Amino acid sequence: MRKDQIKNLPHLKTNRQELRKNQTSAEETLWLCLRREQLAGRKFRRQHSIENYIVDFYCASERVIVELDGAHHTEGETYFNDVVRDARLRQLNYRILRFPNQEIFNKLEQTLETIKANFQNQEAA
Repeated sequence: MRKDQIKNLPHLKTNRQELRKNQTSAEETLWLCLRREQLAGRKFRRQHSIENYIVDFYCASERVIVELDGAHHTEGETYFNDVVRDARLRQLNYRILRFPNQEIFNKLEQTLETIKANFQNQEAA
């Protein structure tokens, strides 16, 4: 698969649209802080696909992926799938940041600072 063929694959379009329409409250809260280049002038996309994975938030200029995890992400098959997925995305040179949903509600400013700290060009941040 060519590099230009791994993002927003057509067969995942409906899934991406459904996920955007049915965001969790944690995703909605974080999106209010990321959209319109509000975080250090960086553009984020939500429910963006890379290969066959749909990531919660993606900043192309920084190659940063932000994932918000509910309780089910800490156990069983979901946890294993996340490990495999993260390994593949890291192979493609993406940085993956995972935050529990509760962190968005309890430590939003710290979460935003952690995201910014992972930007390579700190001068713009």
